[in-house]
Amino acid sequence: MEDLKQVEHERISTSLEVETLDVNLFRSKNLWLPPLSRGVFGGQVISQALVSATNCVGPEYALHCYFLASASPSTPILYHVEDMRTGRSYASRLVKAVQTGQTIFILVCSFQKPEPWQPSYQLPMPIVPEPLKCESEEVRYERLAAREGIHPRLKQYYISCATERAKSPIDIRIARDHQGVEVHMYWMQARNIPHYDAPFQKCILGYLSDFHFISTAPRILGLKRFGKGPTGLAMLSSLDHSIYFYDNDFDCGDWLLYVMDSPRIGSGRGIMHGRLYSRSGKLVAVTSQEGVVRADIREPGAPTRSAKL
Repeated sequence: MEDLKQVEHERISTSLEVETLDVNLFRSKNLWLPPLSRGVFGGQVISQALVSATNCVGPEYALHCYFLASASPSTPILYHVEDMRTGRSYASRLVKAVQTGQTIFILVCSFQKPEPWQPSYQLPMPIVPEPLKCESEEVRYERLAAREGIHPRLKQYYISCATERAKSPIDIRIARDHQGVEVHMYWMQARNIPHYDAPFQKCILGYLSDFHFISTAPRILGLKRFGKGPTGLAMLSSLDHSIYFYDNDFDCGDWLLYVMDSPRIGSGRGIMHGRLYSRSGKLVAVTSQEGVVRADIREPGAPTRSAKL
């Protein structure tokens, strides 16, 4: 197996970079397709749309976005930014991501001037091991691939995941798989970045916020990617994604603890909630995402493949 310690990872700035084509019009420069994914990594589309919107307004915002179709990594994405409203305290922008004439993604940003004099509250940060005491994902995938008797297809999948994780601009370490009922926690950090200002830090957070989010739902259900029948994962795809920023003083170049849980999964869909904490324990952002989560189960009464339709 390739020595992953020698693999040079990509820069987060390259993943987020967009080209300015005109006023309020931007184009992607690099797109990433994760192993076995249906389309471009959703976090990259989110972050590039955020970069585009931030270039058109100030730095303070929350956001909500919708994934309408999978994006191909072979064709650039155009980001159209529309001024919805600009008030004294809040400004709203609509970003449409278009590829080959089709709108594949819509982002709504709400920018706010900070009001630090207002009262505040947050859920406390869970107690977990320090990041460097936690296993990195590339090491975990290497360990899984090295198991005896593993199916060749699954082994190759783990090897490809290990290589992708080593190349990724985001370092991910498993803080805790389960706590209580079903809570998953990961330390995440952008590798080797300078100290960027708050607007770009939020774009980086938008990128990493999509890692393991809806993909945690099938793990909660016990669905396996290469499984068959009720325990097999037939489809997994994001529908929407929200991020609510509550802090401007955080650094994605340091570690952020991403705490995830799901209040409900059913009817072929699942919803995830997330919280991102700085190492000092400050809750800097709250996230949510709904997605398609389907097991390999045929609808009752549906015709078999050999039956005429």
